[in-house]
Amino acid sequence: MDKQLFKKIAKSYDYPLILAIFMLCIFGLIMIYSSSMISAVVRFGFESDYFYQKQKVWLMIGTFVFFCMMIIPYKVFAKKKWVLTVFFGMPIVLFAVFIAGHTANNATSWFKFGSFNVQPAEFVKLGLINYLAAVFANKQKSLSQSDKRHVFPIYYTLFICVLIAVQPDFGTAMIILLICFSMIVSSGIRLKLLFKQILFLSMIVAILSPFWLPVLGDEIFSKERMSRIDGFLDPFKYADDAGFHLVNSYLAIGSGGLKGLGLGESIQKYGYLPEAHTDFIMSIIAEELGVFGVSFVIILLSFIVLRGLMIAKKCKDAFGSLLAIGVSAMIGIQTCINLGGIAGLIPITGVPLPLVSYGGSSLLLLMASLGMLVNISMFVKYEENYKGKAETTNLVKNSQKRGLTF
Repeated sequence: MDKQLFKKIAKSYDYPLILAIFMLCIFGLIMIYSSSMISAVVRFGFESDYFYQKQKVWLMIGTFVFFCMMIIPYKVFAKKKWVLTVFFGMPIVLFAVFIAGHTANNATSWFKFGSFNVQPAEFVKLGLINYLAAVFANKQKSLSQSDKRHVFPIYYTLFICVLIAVQPDFGTAMIILLICFSMIVSSGIRLKLLFKQILFLSMIVAILSPFWLPVLGDEIFSKERMSRIDGFLDPFKYADDAGFHLVNSYLAIGSGGLKGLGLGESIQKYGYLPEAHTDFIMSIIAEELGVFGVSFVIILLSFIVLRGLMIAKKCKDAFGSLLAIGVSAMIGIQTCINLGGIAGLIPITGVPLPLVSYGGSSLLLLMASLGMLVNISMFVKYEENYKGKAETTNLVKNSQKRGLTF
């Protein structure tokens, strides 16, 4: 690649977006140490920086993955061979979890490699985003027609969600369903066809309920899940049981006020608020850094989501546009569910806060997804700044010489 072309590519990267991503990652690392230092020693018997050190390793791996995805042309992931690999790979990996997976918190959702746990369902999010973007991009010319062939990706998505739900991991399955629904609606498919399928599936579920309810009913309506509903509806009535998490989340948020108690000065992390470094990290941020800390996180996450949607709007390529929508929807939906849970607006589902909460699988997935988003942004900006066809052709040719075929 000649120097002039390299400079033009370098200028086309979305540096505000990259900065926002790494600001959140570094801030999250600091808050993971602050929120987990007590529980690491008292609850788990580890060193005070145990979770911080593990997350730091994941962040280094994630940073490497991010830069790899940032420089690989996103259209590589639209190739038929890759899409077929993703298509067959996702159910195989999810079936493998049932055979060789690690069980934690009554769910078989993990592969355990030494001291590291990997959750395949997290990477299935990106796999489905990739698959749906490729499929609907290829169907753009016929999506306006009521062709029944368009419904196969919908049923495949439901099949993957069912495999995740029976682990059981209903929270992740629901998030994936919402992400995919946002992509399907944005793809250009006829809404009449989509809602016909939703109605048809609802009828099938209702008709077959006498058969599946005896098998799955106890799991879906388990005592633990129903207690979460009780804790959500009246947390102070069940403050010693189902509402314990939410009541202490309220106390943390209320204690912080405008400026917070100060970094490292949280009281709720002293065993009062379980999972302070994962699901409830925003409660600790509110307690220690107040409204300013919460606003900092929400503004940066909102910026990333809105930037992603803007990239999707500007991208002339259907595959790139749908990819950007999927990644933006993933971050936006997870953020809303996490914040809604700690604020008592929705039942607690155990969804981490993107880029901030502790969790290696989640961080690695997000860094890969955002690296892809930055790459899409680079191509969009390159076309805007250097509209000449010769320039774009040179960029494609140089990429192809290095095996990155479009």
